[in-house]
Amino acid sequence: MKVLILSPGFPLEMPRFTRGLAAVGAQVIGIGDQHEDALPDEARRSLAGYFQVDDLWDEDRVIEVAAGVHHEIGIDRVECLWEPGMVLAARLRNALGVAGMDEDQTILFRDKERMKLALDRAGIRTPRHTVADSAASVREAAATIGYPLIVKPIAGAGSADTYRVDDPQMLEEVLPRIRSVPEVSVEEFIDGDELTFDTVCVDGEIKYENIAFYRPRPLIARSLEWISPQTVNLRDLERDELANGRRLGRDVLSALGFRTGFTHMEWFRKSDGEAVFGEIAARPPGGRSVDIMNFSNEFDLYHGWAEAVCHGRFSQPIGRRYNAAVVFKRAQGEGRILRIEGLEQIMAQHRAHIVGVELLPPGSRRRNWRQTLLSDGCVFLRHPDLRTTMAIADRIGTDLQLYAGQ
Repeated sequence: MKVLILSPGFPLEMPRFTRGLAAVGAQVIGIGDQHEDALPDEARRSLAGYFQVDDLWDEDRVIEVAAGVHHEIGIDRVECLWEPGMVLAARLRNALGVAGMDEDQTILFRDKERMKLALDRAGIRTPRHTVADSAASVREAAATIGYPLIVKPIAGAGSADTYRVDDPQMLEEVLPRIRSVPEVSVEEFIDGDELTFDTVCVDGEIKYENIAFYRPRPLIARSLEWISPQTVNLRDLERDELANGRRLGRDVLSALGFRTGFTHMEWFRKSDGEAVFGEIAARPPGGRSVDIMNFSNEFDLYHGWAEAVCHGRFSQPIGRRYNAAVVFKRAQGEGRILRIEGLEQIMAQHRAHIVGVELLPPGSRRRNWRQTLLSDGCVFLRHPDLRTTMAIADRIGTDLQLYAGQ
């Protein structure tokens, strides 16, 4: 099996998926705009070949390079797990004549309006929604849908450039911020908990499924710097309050005709138990979510995904022994990290349950918290009991602090 993977070294999780492909016996060829020497070691060790292009979004050049590789060795699959490259990967499959998601289906997982229209036709509950491409059409949509509402990019990822709007005055404040976004989805604001439904599928059959939830909702976490956002992975998927969401997830995959690979869906659970679709992508979640799935199950999902796409099976043991969480930390102050406080005390009490600490060391320049969920580092933990998992996560959120200065 010869697999062409786009951007094997970026974002952070991509080298692990590249390693997964090599681990299941694939000959992995990478195309990216990083210099080969700049690739993370994990990616570089896993590649049988690598081709650098000046601009990964120069579609003609990427297709030319890929066609040359295909002529030389014969490519069996094209994979991309980074949202901006999904359509490019589909066009490469078409150009090379290899199997996998075509462009039309890929766009269903990228274009939030087309996605929801397809689900509306299938009778699946989605927020009331419409597409807008100008300030005037956003205002018109807002008047039709009513407040509160959400405005977000049609082809965005995560909660970047996503805004809750409560009234016309707030809408006028938001419009200049989305001026550079060609098209936005204007949709009903759903008041409820925000959860995920993640899967690895083979030929339309779910081989692994997962549910996690965010603390607090991503829109809140992106608006308040002092918050330490959490993603909590659930051990027990048989909980009654999850049944509607699991059913919704299966219905969505069926309606969109997904076959093989990773999916990441977000959905809302309202106070009355109703499950409402949010959005779905034909890729894994970011934000270290695959890692907490691994900590929950004590398996290797990077390997499991690769086995699914290369060999049509999933043999990783699904243990679900733990709830797991990742807590992201944001330093107080600007400039470089000066010190970290509270870690020793937390480790002394909870060392058995903390399975990873990845904080920027003193001397590092802090990251822009508005541009990356990873912020200035994170802590991973797990515990069989959900309440205890959340209590430890909250302690990390309040008692562990990073301080930055000039």
